[in-house]
Amino acid sequence: MVTEVHVFPLVSQTLASFLPSLPLDSLLSTQGIMVALLIAYAGAMWMFLTSAPKVYTVMVTDLELARQFYEGLLDLPVADVPLHYYYNYEQTLGAVGVDPLYASTANLSRSSSSYNNASDGLWYQLKKNTQLHIISGASLGIKNRQRHVCFDHDCLEQLLLRVQSYGVKYKIRRDKPLNFLVKDLDGRVIEMAEISN
Repeated sequence: MVTEVHVFPLVSQTLASFLPSLPLDSLLSTQGIMVALLIAYAGAMWMFLTSAPKVYTVMVTDLELARQFYEGLLDLPVADVPLHYYYNYEQTLGAVGVDPLYASTANLSRSSSSYNNASDGLWYQLKKNTQLHIISGASLGIKNRQRHVCFDHDCLEQLLLRVQSYGVKYKIRRDKPLNFLVKDLDGRVIEMAEISN
């Protein structure tokens, strides 16, 4: 004896139990498919943006000296540019947020194009899901001191922890806003300064 199994009524009953007010033909219409695609796209974008690494930006006076400092002295691994920076979803600094004490007008006009291209500069992996983006634009400090400035206190705290763990000579000048001096292998003094808004 052969028994017949009908799967289709069971499937439509299962879908109907989840969506009792919508008939199955409206879900498979053009409008229903477009709504489903938009929901899938929104979910994919949410996953993409929540998995993106946190990016801290540090402005420096000289990119080559910064490369020697971050790669050589602090041994930070070079990182790839995060995908969300390719799509202009970034934490931009903008020319308005730069304090005139930290960036001269000559440096600001020369480096304003670097704000438009987010892949410019240096990229380092600071922690598992945290990256450091180094860009030019800071002015020289007192006695032509190299200057690394940042708008984020957490970023400078993590850099200070890295400096301390690698045994680099440093001196904390101020806690709020955070400001400390670091000496590189060539004896140059680098000022790490937090800019408060």
